[in-house]
Amino acid sequence: MTGAVRIPLNDYGVLGEPPALGEWTPTRTVSVVVPAHRAERTLPLTLAGLARQTYPAHLMEVVVVDDGERPMSPPLESYAGPLPERLRVVRPRDGEWGRASACAAGAEAAHGEVILYLDADIVLFPEHVEAQMRWHHMADYLVVLGHLRFVPGLDEVPASEVLAAVDAGAVHKLYAEEDATPQWTERRWDQTDDLRAAGFSAFSVMVGATASLPARLLRDAGGLDASLVLGEDTELGYRLAQAGAVFVPDRRSRCWHLGRSTVMRREADVKRHNWPHLAERVPSFRWLRRHPHRSYLVPYVDVVVEVGDASFEDVRATVDAVLAGRLPDVRVTVVGPWGRLGGGRRDPLGDPALDLRLVLACYQGEPRVRFREAVPDDCFPVPFRFHCPPGWVPSRGTIGSVVKHADRQRLGVVSLALDERKDGRVVSARLERTAAMSRARRCAGPGDDLDDLVHEMYGTVWVAGATWGFLPADIASATASPMPGHDRARSSSGSPRSAPGWVRFTPRSLRATPGSLRFVRRPLRRTARSLRRRLRALVRPA
Repeated sequence: MTGAVRIPLNDYGVLGEPPALGEWTPTRTVSVVVPAHRAERTLPLTLAGLARQTYPAHLMEVVVVDDGERPMSPPLESYAGPLPERLRVVRPRDGEWGRASACAAGAEAAHGEVILYLDADIVLFPEHVEAQMRWHHMADYLVVLGHLRFVPGLDEVPASEVLAAVDAGAVHKLYAEEDATPQWTERRWDQTDDLRAAGFSAFSVMVGATASLPARLLRDAGGLDASLVLGEDTELGYRLAQAGAVFVPDRRSRCWHLGRSTVMRREADVKRHNWPHLAERVPSFRWLRRHPHRSYLVPYVDVVVEVGDASFEDVRATVDAVLAGRLPDVRVTVVGPWGRLGGGRRDPLGDPALDLRLVLACYQGEPRVRFREAVPDDCFPVPFRFHCPPGWVPSRGTIGSVVKHADRQRLGVVSLALDERKDGRVVSARLERTAAMSRARRCAGPGDDLDDLVHEMYGTVWVAGATWGFLPADIASATASPMPGHDRARSSSGSPRSAPGWVRFTPRSLRATPGSLRFVRRPLRRTARSLRRRLRALVRPA
């Protein structure tokens, strides 16, 4: 049995065309959240546009968040022009201010199944809300972006004229399209077939001036970061992507933005302000993380090492190799029964838990290492998780290269076969893309296998670990170069796809043939050749 509709990458085209405006029956409720700060001149125009929407009034509420230093004056009831039927005004919590805090307060007060964020200086076309809501009836993990154009402010077109156009249903006649300035995101839409081909970068055009998403999706992503006073919409877009969201621009959801935006007026200042904050929180912006030796609030890769019955030496070899890699913004999660380590009297050298204690002691002062009793369900909002068995040592470039390969090939999971034990158990490492795993969980129905869903929507691959520079700890410690000739095995793009160890198939085909990778311990090069032959034999015909 299947669950939600399965959308590959950001290609929402699999949903088909949304219903024609005015020719369908909406059922979902929406809360339009309007953060307002010193917006006394423009807010009445935004509210008038909301009062004239084609979306059913009984399914729509409007929550204005008054973010001024003092409550707005005059009150909304005294505004000229129409007001939405279901309208409330709330204030942020005491001591909180800024757009992110206001949006969070509005979402907390909202009752709708969908949250639509809207700036307070926007004039809406009548079908604006309906156009976005069509998509939310088709899938429940979409972020829909409205189509915005910048037009002159009220100094050129008086508010009375704007209100008259709204009341007469003639908003489209207020300004000529050719005289309006497109938002910067529109160029990105044009370049990527309206984001269908944007892949993993679709989130980067998330702009909160007009955007809607399911309230549950917003909660799952953690809401807006109230510590950010600018750039909060981009950062939220990143976390929504990690939660499995798909980003859909709708050119029929039209509106006019009165006056130029802050970015248009002070672009250099905005970037100077935002980039340090985004560098800490959005690891996908690699160009903001140029420093070779520092860590950030949100790591790029979370490396999970499960201690099990491994020795202290094996665990240390693996963790040290990860920390010494060329990818600096990693975090290592060492999983073991740390709660067993009591503080009572014991034989310090004969302690059965000595290896565990040594692992804990070895990394207590390392800020990039954390200790957990069990493998967390996910590593959100970290974009990648890399499972690495203790006693296996990646080369300095291994993890970064595997991540780059996953990005180039747009893969959700990369599994690396390392060895096979005499009992038939395959030892492997595994890179998981958080966005892919989150999407699979959202789409899974009863009986669905997450890896199969990831393969369907993103793709998965199995490769020989030796191709990527993995060595057993004992061999790695005895050799000066972790992988002689490793660079020569790669193609010019840095991907080993042309190398003989590269195969692609569904994870189920590996599980369906236990023991088919059976081989005994041989010298490393013979082992790699044997593994590649057996992996090729497992490829399931298309």
